[in-house]
Amino acid sequence: MELSMDKGDQFVEQTQSPEGAAAWKQQLDEFAPGASDWVVGAVFGGTYQRPGIELRDRQMLTMAALAAMGGTEPQLTGHIRTAVEVAGMTKEEVAECFVHLMPYIGVPKTLAAMRCLSSAFGE
Repeated sequence: MELSMDKGDQFVEQTQSPEGAAAWKQQLDEFAPGASDWVVGAVFGGTYQRPGIELRDRQMLTMAALAAMGGTEPQLTGHIRTAVEVAGMTKEEVAECFVHLMPYIGVPKTLAAMRCLSSAFGE
């Protein structure tokens, strides 16, 4: 599979606000210059470009992983926003994903994920 900075940059532009992208890039690059280039090229220009599943499904998987990990609220909030604004999910579908996860990840992590859903849309 070919990694592409161009495709990664395009993906970031389509799915994230300029401010949001600048924030996580700055955090990565502050002490490890160039680390954000790896994320853009390998993750957004590589993994996200693979055939086989659609962006909606990728976002669902990513949200599930982040919710299960816990402690990833800024990233989960951003992926929720992308799921709704770019990947075509509804807020209700995102909420149902978290409800489905509840027996597997527990009530506290589900509640944290629901707070991220509210936060993603200023509710």
